[in-house]
Amino acid sequence: MLINVLGPLTVEYGGKTHRIRAKKIRTVFAVLALNAGRTVSWDTLVDELWPDKDLENSRNALHATTARLRKLMDGWDLDAKPNELVRTTGSSYMLDIPQASTDAAQFLKFAAQGSELLRDQPVRAEELLHQALSLWRGPALLDAGDGLLCQSTAAQLEERLMSLREDLIVVKLNTGGEREAISELRELVVQHPGRERFSEQLMVALYRCGRQSEALDVYQRTRDWLSAELGLDVGRSLRKLYQDILSQDPLLDAKA
Repeated sequence: MLINVLGPLTVEYGGKTHRIRAKKIRTVFAVLALNAGRTVSWDTLVDELWPDKDLENSRNALHATTARLRKLMDGWDLDAKPNELVRTTGSSYMLDIPQASTDAAQFLKFAAQGSELLRDQPVRAEELLHQALSLWRGPALLDAGDGLLCQSTAAQLEERLMSLREDLIVVKLNTGGEREAISELRELVVQHPGRERFSEQLMVALYRCGRQSEALDVYQRTRDWLSAELGLDVGRSLRKLYQDILSQDPLLDAKA
C-alpha cells in the first residue's frame, strides 16, 4: 500500500488507485497515515476533525467516522482485514502499516540522501533529489483538512521542498550549470521573494556569468521587498555576498 499525501490524498494498492471522497474520513486516514505504525490518541483526531468546534459526543462521532473508513477500505480488496489495519489500541487508533508507506516518507528519505551527497557525489545527489521532487503532485496534504497537525505537517513538508530546490541549485552551481540555473532562480525569487537563499544563489549565478550589475540589482530588489513588506533588512549572509561581489572576491568562482 502506498498512501500519497503530496497533493490530493490517494491510496495505491494492487495496481489500483483509490480516493476517499468524504472529508472527515479523508482527514482521519491522513492523520493515521502520517503516523503509520504509531498510535494517535482520540483527542488528537477529534481536534483534527473539528478544530473550531466543541462537539458533544465527539468520541462517538469519531468512532462512527472510523467505522466508515473501515467499511470503505473493505472495498479495496486488501490482503488484511480493515480492522487489522485500522486498529483500536486503548484510547487511540493506529494504522498498522510500515512508516515508509507514504510518499511523504519516501520524499524525506530521498531528499536526505541527496543532501548528504551534494559535495562528494553531485551527479548521484541530483538523481536522488529529482526522485524526491517527482513525488509531488500538488501542495502537501491538499485535501486533508484544516486541523493543526495536518497544517503544521504540510508546512514542514513544504519547507523541506524549498530546501531541496536550493540543493538542486547547489548541484548546478557546483557543476558549471550557472547559465541553466539563472532562469529557474529568477522564477523562484519571484515566487518566494522573502527567501534570501534563492536571491543569493541567483546573484552567484549571474556574477559567474559576467553579469555583475544584474547580481547587484537582485540584492537591491530583495532588500527593498523585505523592507517594504516585512520591515526587515537583509540577513548577514546576503549582505556579505553583496560586498564580495563589489570587491570581486575570487572565492565567488569556487565550486563549493
